[in-house]
Amino acid sequence: ALAIVSYNPRYASSVVKKLLESAIANAENNYPEKNYKLENLYVAECYANKGPTMKRIRPRAQGRAYRIEKRMSHITIVLDEK
Repeated sequence: ALAIVSYNPRYASSVVKKLLESAIANAENNYPEKNYKLENLYVAECYANKGPTMKRIRPRAQGRAYRIEKRMSHITIVLDEK
């Protein structure tokens, strides 16, 4: 999964790559008793949930205002061992 994300040109792939590297480091450092190795880990689950929405106002003609919603999301990656 890390190799696939590394060569994807989209912006979101850099965010997912950073998250995946963080998940791998967390598995290796936070669970030393399980002795996780990089070559044995795989992505068991990966999903994005709805996050908070920032609401902004954009001025329009004749004194009106349009609402702009900047949506965010929560990305979750679950790793497991082969």
